[in-house]
Amino acid sequence: MDDTQRTSGCPFRLDPLATDIHGESARLRAEGPATQVELPGGVQAWSVTDTALIKRLLTDPRVSKDAHQHWPDYIAGRIPEAWPLRTWVDVRNALSAYGDEHTRLRRLIGAAFTARRVRALAPKIEAITGDLLDRLSTAPAGAPVDLRARFAWVLPLLVVNTLLGVPEEAHDGFRRTIGGLFATNFTEQEATENAQEVYQLLTDLTAAKREAPGDDVTSALIDAHDDETDSRLSEQELLDSLLLLIGAGHETTVNLLDHAVVNLLAHPDQLALVQGGGASWGDVVEETLRHQAPVANLIMRFPVEDIHDAGSGLTFRQGEAIVINYAAAGRDPHLHGEAADRFDITRPTRRDHLSFGHGVHYCLGAELARLEGRIALPALFDRFPDLSLAVPPGELQPLESFISNGHQSLPVHLHKPGDRMTAA
Repeated sequence: MDDTQRTSGCPFRLDPLATDIHGESARLRAEGPATQVELPGGVQAWSVTDTALIKRLLTDPRVSKDAHQHWPDYIAGRIPEAWPLRTWVDVRNALSAYGDEHTRLRRLIGAAFTARRVRALAPKIEAITGDLLDRLSTAPAGAPVDLRARFAWVLPLLVVNTLLGVPEEAHDGFRRTIGGLFATNFTEQEATENAQEVYQLLTDLTAAKREAPGDDVTSALIDAHDDETDSRLSEQELLDSLLLLIGAGHETTVNLLDHAVVNLLAHPDQLALVQGGGASWGDVVEETLRHQAPVANLIMRFPVEDIHDAGSGLTFRQGEAIVINYAAAGRDPHLHGEAADRFDITRPTRRDHLSFGHGVHYCLGAELARLEGRIALPALFDRFPDLSLAVPPGELQPLESFISNGHQSLPVHLHKPGDRMTAA
């Protein structure tokens, strides 16, 4: 962000193309623990960058995520129907619920991420990883391979589809549309059309599972919808809960794998350290999550009453929108020191990040994402020990999203053992 993006007395306009998420976060942090920003469509909000303040807000029962109850602009119809980010506040699921409704909805989807179910997925994750690496091995010798498209993106999608029992013929549709939910550069028409396609896919999925239920989370949620007790899901809650599971269960892990590979290849000393046993792959996962929060900014929260925060001296008025800047929190120098921008898998504070949230909305899929990282990353570097970036790190193009923090593509050279023989 440059000075042209801000005028005296006006809020920062978040860059919808996300050309420099961390530079933007640093400038926002310099304004104080929280500062006013402008989202697409002229919507104003607080951007909170300070770790301590984020924790206080995320554990304060007076802070809601329910726009239907607690965002006056939304309730009064001042947010256009075609607002590009409207899906994020329209949804009725555990991501956006408040109070008892949040407890009810989180309990219903929590069964998908019990420790037992996550541990039981390990063999499946290993099998999916192995199959994807086998496919990569067939790539033409010497040609760059888009590791994001062919590995980092596909693996978590196949894992979450396994959890939900998504038929194979629907995989490509979800792969095509889920990323669009995180785009912040879409026109109103593009955002509307993408959301419509996602909901059609979800409707088709529930119809297929009603015809042929299985031992999967979608079938369990359909049972909860059909239940006659007070905990039953409405039809919108059913679809939106599936949307949450697919979106949240996928995007975070994609970006985790993407940034872990980039950081290790850009810092060969760190790669040598983990390969030599001086650090663990779990350390790589945690430092990646800190250094490159997979979700850079998460919208939105709303005070249900005026909140004066004594620690920062700021007052958040009832109904004001709040954006949590996880990218800034991950590099907070008050917590991680003046070298917070440096990737260091031995950093003492590598686990002290908020990349999976904090408080009652802590990400249910956190341990699954960590497990996927701990399985996929060593398998990748074991199979392709001479893996290298096909372009300098600075030439990798970021996603056009200030929500999802990843790259548009990740071109690499695999340097398979047979490549040298072919070249010779």
